[in-house]
Amino acid sequence: MTQSARHYLKLVATPITLLVLLAIIVVGFWYGWKALTAPFGPKAVPCVNTNVGKSLTTKSIQLDVVNGGHTRGLAKQVAKQLTAKGFSVTDTGNTDERIKQTVIVGVAKDSPEVKLVQAFFPKSTVRVDAARVDHSVSVMVGENYGGFNAKAPTSLAVSGAVCLPSPSATPSPSGSATPAS
Repeated sequence: MTQSARHYLKLVATPITLLVLLAIIVVGFWYGWKALTAPFGPKAVPCVNTNVGKSLTTKSIQLDVVNGGHTRGLAKQVAKQLTAKGFSVTDTGNTDERIKQTVIVGVAKDSPEVKLVQAFFPKSTVRVDAARVDHSVSVMVGENYGGFNAKAPTSLAVSGAVCLPSPSATPSPSGSATPAS
């Protein structure tokens, strides 16, 4: 290679190298910003319209139970009672949130799955969580646990399809649950 060819190669190679490095930095910044601003945790799978006939039964409802009080094993005790009534309890645990009376967490107060679960807890309140697009339900028990209504109906009359969690959906987070209850 001649002396002048080397000189032109240096003149062209330096700006091209700088442009390539600048492009790498811009792309890296864009991906980093996208990852930094992305929501945490698993994405909830939307519910699936399910034809349950003329009534929604406890067998169609998935829920988790968390203990927000100081009574050891309360979440597991309540989960056993719910399972005996046909509910599918997907998880039990504790929450850092202090709960006074029983709270049922669901997508809406008038959702059939929330109404059916609430019937088993006479002194409970409903907390609406519009982010529960999967229609999962959480039962949060605490210090003033109002008891379990074993005589509550195990079905609720409905008309048409009911939006229920997908069988492969992951449960919605209900606070900072830990494995033990």
